[in-house]
Amino acid sequence: MKGNIYIILFLLGGFLFPTHHYAQVDFNKKPDDDLGNVEDKFQELFFEALKQKGIENYDRSIEALLKCVELDKNVPILYFELGKNYNKLKNFGAAEEALKKAVIKEPDNEWFLDELYAFYAQQNDYDKAIKTVKQLVKYHPDYKEDLAALYVRTKKYKDALELLDELDAEFGVSMERDRMRNQVYEATGRKKDQIKNLEARVENNPDKESNYLNLIFRYSENNDKEKAFETAKELLKVNPNSHLVHLALYKFYLDDVDTQKAIASMKIVIKSTQIKPEAKLKVLSDFVKFVGNHPEYEADLVEATLLMGDLNNAKTLVEVAQYYIQNNNKEKGLEYYEQALELDTDNFDILRNVLLLYVDLKKDTLAEAKSSKALEKYPSQPILYLINGVSLNNLLKHKKAIEVLEIGLDYIIDSPKMEADFYNQLGKAYGLLNNEAKAKFYNDKAKQLESSN
Repeated sequence: MKGNIYIILFLLGGFLFPTHHYAQVDFNKKPDDDLGNVEDKFQELFFEALKQKGIENYDRSIEALLKCVELDKNVPILYFELGKNYNKLKNFGAAEEALKKAVIKEPDNEWFLDELYAFYAQQNDYDKAIKTVKQLVKYHPDYKEDLAALYVRTKKYKDALELLDELDAEFGVSMERDRMRNQVYEATGRKKDQIKNLEARVENNPDKESNYLNLIFRYSENNDKEKAFETAKELLKVNPNSHLVHLALYKFYLDDVDTQKAIASMKIVIKSTQIKPEAKLKVLSDFVKFVGNHPEYEADLVEATLLMGDLNNAKTLVEVAQYYIQNNNKEKGLEYYEQALELDTDNFDILRNVLLLYVDLKKDTLAEAKSSKALEKYPSQPILYLINGVSLNNLLKHKKAIEVLEIGLDYIIDSPKMEADFYNQLGKAYGLLNNEAKAKFYNDKAKQLESSN
């Protein structure tokens, strides 16, 4: 839809009254008789209507317009303005009738048709919207795209594709039309037609990178890996400097265990200024998993991580940390978790993992200090009380450990395993304080929970 360009024309005086009505009401004519008085009154009422509409007094605007109609019922713009006012007041029946009258009186007026079309679209009356927009296509090609969208919405898929083909042939492809086209293919299951359309684009415009990339994506989506791989290699021949093609190639090379080419493609992706960080993260994540099964390429993973440079974010670092943890290199994993926490300080999962690694690696002073600080921010998280209690026990601060652990017990909800851990730590603390009775009490409670699970 074209917006309200007619307002500009109106304000310039070029649209107020069509030429064939201008002779009826000459606003420049000095009133010198009864006819002149009528024209003067008409002008006064009309501008009063516009003024009232401008300050959102739609009822009073309508009153003035209806008085204008009494003076001259043949002026189309009166019905146009009435329709807009009625629409503002949600009197949709009157709005439609008024706008239809405006169109009947001046059927070739684009702005009248556009307003009626907008009204039908607003009311979700798509059949009438289609009928109206068909009258508008002769004014602007843009309306054809509106028509195609309406065909998609009303499931007239054949008509939609025919119109989209026509528009693509005339103006070239566009992202918005491709979005509609893909909606149609998805709804109808016509994946073969979708592939044929993309293959034709590659054939007709072999130098355009996006044609290949779209085709690679659709082949991959249809599990036709061989054709996707061949298309990617073809793009690399046509455009050896393409960065985007390596988003596909690195994966194909990994699947084919052509590791050196996969690593080369991965590095191109990670260093590229043309590729979004999210896509780079996906590539690095895939490579982390690959190195998990092929640890001999760990040095390349470290290099790839460093190549991310300023693009590093918490998600990337967590992926790498998890790789090292899985390979029993907890110190290295902790390094990456700590970096991730610096970038995403409000991520509780990362914080918890850092604190648990501190405890696991016997970094009790750090664990105690940082879990105490974390409790100020997350006072209802039982795991923080447990970590704090464990580190205090390890630091031989048993009385303080008991205090913290007893507070934390109140926050446990439906977690027998965690509750047992609390009791074990309380039993340990009381035992080291030589309170055997309480130590036995808590140790027994822990054993009871452990045996029932």
